[in-house]
Amino acid sequence: MKSIALLFATVVGTLAAAAAVAPTAAIAAAPTADINGTWTTSFDSQVGQQTYTYNFTVADGKLTGHSKSNLGESDLTGTVDGDKVTFVENLKYQDQTLAITYTGQIVSADEIHFKRDVAGQGGEEFTAKRQK
Repeated sequence: MKSIALLFATVVGTLAAAAAVAPTAAIAAAPTADINGTWTTSFDSQVGQQTYTYNFTVADGKLTGHSKSNLGESDLTGTVDGDKVTFVENLKYQDQTLAITYTGQIVSADEIHFKRDVAGQGGEEFTAKRQK
C-alpha cells in the first residue's frame, strides 16, 4: 500500500511541477507588418536583368496586389504573417503562364528580402525597397 501511495505522490508532484513551468496564457502571434504600398527592385536572372514594381494591399493577413516588370504584368495573391510574406505571381512569358512563388522576410519598414522560385526551377534572391 505504501508503494501505491508513493507512486501517486510522485505522479502528482510531477504533474504539479509541469503545470508550474507551463505558460499560463497563450502566446500572441506577432503582429503583421504594414507593407501596403509600392515596392521596387531589380536583379539578374536566367533571362537577363529584370526590373519590378510591386503594389501590395494587405488586409487581415491576406495579400493582394499587382506586379509589373520588363517581362510583363500579373495580379498577386498571398499572405503576410508577422514578418513573413508569401505570394504567387502568374506571369505570362513566351506564351506560357509561369507560377513564380515568392517567400520573403520583412527586414525593416522599407525593405523585404525575397527568394523566388520560377515554376519549380529555382530562382533569385533580392531585396525590394519601399517607394515613398
